[in-house]
Amino acid sequence: MLSKKKFKSEMRQRLREKYAMEIEDASSQELFNVLGSVIKAYYSDSWRQSWKSYLANEDKQVYYFSIEFLPGKMLKSNLLNLGILDVVSEGLAEMEIDLEDLANVEKDMALGNGGLGRLASCFMDSIASCGLPGNGNGIRYDYGLFKQRFVDGYQVELPDEWLSSGNVWEVRKESKAVDIQFSGDVWMVPDEEGHLKPVYKNQRILRAVPYDTAMIGYQNKRVNTMRLWGIEIPTSEEEKYTSIQDRRQFEDLTAVLYPDDSNERGRLVRLAQEYFFVSAGVQSILRYYLKLKKPLSCLSEYVAIHINDTHPALCVPEMMRLLLDEHGLSWEQAWEITVKVMSYTNHTIMAEALEKWPIHLMRSLLPRMYQIIEEIDRRFVEKKKLAYGSDLVERTRIIQNDQVHMAHLAIIGSHSTNGVAKLHSELLKQVVLHDFYEIYPERFNNKTNGIAERRWMQLANEPLSHVLDKHIKKSWRKNPEDLRLLLNYLDDPQVLKELAAAKLQNKEALARYIKETTGIKVLPTAIFDVQIKRLHAYKRQLLNLLHILKLYFELKENPDTAIHPRVFIFGAKAAPSYTYAKAIIKVINEVGNMINNDPAIGDRLKVVFLENYNVSLAERIIPAADVSEQISLASKEASGTSNMKLMLNGAITIATLDGANIEIRDAVGEDNIVIFGLTEQEVYAYYENQDYSALKIYEESPVLQKILNAFVDGTIPNIEFEGREIFDSLIKYNDEYFLLRDFDAYCQAQAKINEWYQDPQQWQQKSLINIANAGRFSADDTVLRYAEDIWQLNPVLKAAEKEPR
Repeated sequence: MLSKKKFKSEMRQRLREKYAMEIEDASSQELFNVLGSVIKAYYSDSWRQSWKSYLANEDKQVYYFSIEFLPGKMLKSNLLNLGILDVVSEGLAEMEIDLEDLANVEKDMALGNGGLGRLASCFMDSIASCGLPGNGNGIRYDYGLFKQRFVDGYQVELPDEWLSSGNVWEVRKESKAVDIQFSGDVWMVPDEEGHLKPVYKNQRILRAVPYDTAMIGYQNKRVNTMRLWGIEIPTSEEEKYTSIQDRRQFEDLTAVLYPDDSNERGRLVRLAQEYFFVSAGVQSILRYYLKLKKPLSCLSEYVAIHINDTHPALCVPEMMRLLLDEHGLSWEQAWEITVKVMSYTNHTIMAEALEKWPIHLMRSLLPRMYQIIEEIDRRFVEKKKLAYGSDLVERTRIIQNDQVHMAHLAIIGSHSTNGVAKLHSELLKQVVLHDFYEIYPERFNNKTNGIAERRWMQLANEPLSHVLDKHIKKSWRKNPEDLRLLLNYLDDPQVLKELAAAKLQNKEALARYIKETTGIKVLPTAIFDVQIKRLHAYKRQLLNLLHILKLYFELKENPDTAIHPRVFIFGAKAAPSYTYAKAIIKVINEVGNMINNDPAIGDRLKVVFLENYNVSLAERIIPAADVSEQISLASKEASGTSNMKLMLNGAITIATLDGANIEIRDAVGEDNIVIFGLTEQEVYAYYENQDYSALKIYEESPVLQKILNAFVDGTIPNIEFEGREIFDSLIKYNDEYFLLRDFDAYCQAQAKINEWYQDPQQWQQKSLINIANAGRFSADDTVLRYAEDIWQLNPVLKAAEKEPR
């Protein structure tokens, strides 16, 4: 057990060793670096012992391949999971150091964009906390996505130099580096036994060097690894990179997440990026497996590789390449092993988001990969055509229309394909991937997403956590289902009062942050209405904006309109090449400027768009939210996880029946969520009948005419181009995501929110019910279902050594 005395002594000693100075003379950055070093020493033995035990016991391990990880800041999370958060915080305080000051020094790891990366990080936390042998495999980006700034209301992308002060948590392991081959020529020539073998010429060789970060289980002495690959040019290959442009072309592979793929060079970099981390990871896995001295035919008994979305789908042909070319297996042997090892999560319903690569690009950059994919495709067609007919097989083959379909590759080359919410999984089976479901019904399953409630409650919302500890004790910290104990206090006025006080404390903190960062003053007693997620048309931030304009015009026309003061809070990044999404950002910012500076409106309505949405900003916003906006068009959102985080923190959800919103409704009951809008059946009926007319809805609604005309008649300043683009998208191009069809229902739903908030006791009861039922969305339970149903892993510790209920 760590004592404050021992911690303070080690902190002072490490500072002297590292910087030759005393506590009083050190900067916050220096103190943070030293604290990180001390904490690493606390878990290094457990990290080593975990790995040794997996190896000694020959435990099956899962390797979670994801092009994104979004872990957020790790200082307090590591302290919490080690069980020493209070000791360290109090020890630092006795040295007149504020732990929060040091936490603010840490930069968010810029390794992801949104839900995909955050889910992967929640899973890394939960895999370790559930005592499962598992590892992450991704890319160590130099700049990640981008740092978002607003200039005159426009999104501007700046480099996110998150590594400028180093990364205290990572360990560079040069001894585990591997070589990756790109481009060149491949000839298939017979060996002495007449088997065709590849001969490579004029290859470009790059070095993948792993940087390992500890994934600490929650107070269970288990530490897994997130391995991120950095890129280097081997000394032996330097003569091939004679110009700066040559070097940059390959060094850029790990520069940014999602290079702009609107041009050929960008597409080339993205494809090379995907192969780079896949090849490095699969090579590393096989190298580990060979240490076990087991036959390759048993690989699936010791290794599971999970393909998180289509970006790592090249795991399939890369595993085949290694088994065929380097280990001499027959095609049939290699294919059987590969399918047993691989599993795939689909994260989208939208066809345009299912990744495809032009054949010429794949063939030129990854010639051996293309050869193997071509053979997988040929054998699939040959085998399935007799059983399922030409039409279905042609629709499901990997290579078609001069493109390589990566989702098809992942499904055909793995033993499991799962969706991430009940509705999503059903739509995959019945609509999006129905042809594959006809062929492989046994491979399809559902695993509803979950969240790491340790971070999103224990760390992000200490005021609420203290209320829970006081009344339902602390078992919920290890067993989130125990949040249901809170239902015993549904009619307890004191508990409801304390919940309200915790929410107000969080809102006051966010109000201060908003004032400091934007200059906008907001009332903490207003309704904080929050929409935080990637900016995309289907997520319908624009529908939110239309309602804001409706409220604004009503207040202008009738100042006595009875509404509770509202603060509408947005957080979102748009992809750099997604001009329509960036136009929406511009318009939201200009509407905000118009409303926030209108003295006739005062504090009754505010619009705040916070820059550079990331995990740390989410941790500020979510505990303060009263309303959770989950308003995507039904059938478009695979799951969502912000809905779960906001629910956990007591926000009331306003939602369409999309993604995991349906399961939230089932958990809390229809009286504690506000559902509106088209169902997925109604959406598909519009698609089938092709009878949707946005123009007709517009012409029949004076309210919508006033709102939409404001985009083009000068009412909203400084949006001449963007306003026209949005107006045309809704009227001229017929409103692809049915905003106008759902507008009236959405306004009625918002009116219900306003009505509910007028009754503080009723509102707090609904909030309590949401908190109490959030335990079912724990990522711990989700990964245990993956482990049992897909990966066939056994926890090394029984359910993270959970305390008995």
